[in-house]
Amino acid sequence: MLTKDQAICLRTVDYSETSQVVTLLCRRAGKLGAIAKGAKRAKSAFEGPLEVFSYGQAVFKAPPSGGKLATLTEFGQQPRFRGLRSSLYGLHCALLAAELVDGLTHEADAHPELFDIFVQFLSDVQEARGRAESLALLVLFELSLLQETGIQPMLKGCANCRRPFKPPWRQVYFSSSANGLICEDCEQAFPEKTRLSCPVGQTLSDLKGLVTAPEAVLNDVEKVLIYHFRELMHREPRMAKHLMK
Repeated sequence: MLTKDQAICLRTVDYSETSQVVTLLCRRAGKLGAIAKGAKRAKSAFEGPLEVFSYGQAVFKAPPSGGKLATLTEFGQQPRFRGLRSSLYGLHCALLAAELVDGLTHEADAHPELFDIFVQFLSDVQEARGRAESLALLVLFELSLLQETGIQPMLKGCANCRRPFKPPWRQVYFSSSANGLICEDCEQAFPEKTRLSCPVGQTLSDLKGLVTAPEAVLNDVEKVLIYHFRELMHREPRMAKHLMK
């Protein structure tokens, strides 16, 4: 039985001279690993080899019993995200976002709202004017990703004592194990933590400030989130080193 679904390509690996193994984020079917036989041939049902951010309607057959890969039979590619290549920094933001989606979602676990948020993020970041705007969009997407996957951190107050965050805090920490901000009275209970400046803590607790936050603060906010993703995924995101140069 064939299934049709809107999809975005998150990752590709060459399988042979003519075929690819791809990871797709589908709107209704969730994350899907599939083999695209003959995708690299000049004439194929995929309108050319699939690339990261290839977008369109995918037609696929579910994997056989005991198998891991679906069979991709068609992919009607739409040139929606070609503008991502116009800005190297914007492209790096998009590639990190794709890596995080791949790392934090599970096979066949549908997240239609996350799919829509990801599509909107890619559309926005390719139109972003400058590094600071791209970074602010990435931070908002990363926090949406955490929310949609059920692991949203506590940012309005201390994740331990629940005391609301207010600028008079002299010291602010973020602990991945606590899944949120930690106040100075609770920080000793969490050996795994990173200390934040008050502007970074304030920006995380009130995301409206992202629009006007200085680029240096946005960089520090992103460093906190990358640290959190490293703890969640048990590895450093590969694109992090490119983004933080």
